[in-house]
Amino acid sequence: MTKARVHVRLPTNLYARLCEEAGKSGASQATIVELALRAWFNPESSATMEARLLERLDAFDLRQSEIEREVSFTFEAFCHYVLYWLTRTEPLPDGERDAAHALGKRRFDFFLDQVAQKIGAAHTLQSHRSSAESDR
Repeated sequence: MTKARVHVRLPTNLYARLCEEAGKSGASQATIVELALRAWFNPESSATMEARLLERLDAFDLRQSEIEREVSFTFEAFCHYVLYWLTRTEPLPDGERDAAHALGKRRFDFFLDQVAQKIGAAHTLQSHRSSAESDR
């Protein structure tokens, strides 16, 4: 395909950027100008890319909303548990506090180990809950 020769005057800073980009990318200056003109004359191609980007952002927004909902649910459940525990648990007598703290620390360490194992093995209560819901 034959190509027409065009002589264009560019501002110095724009020409410098053209030379810099041609040097970095290895493409000729003519190729860069040709691609820029194609994009200018065919805005639908850039609109298509914009539409795809907006579609992905919408999907991201939907997933983000789902995450926020789950975190809100978890936080609310945790708050209710703490409130229930604080209102139902009797205070310890002074003589039993040290033993209770030591027992509590051992239980908490065991709890953390269990959580770490479940997360590492991917057998979480969340996956159990999801599979139970799908069985319904």
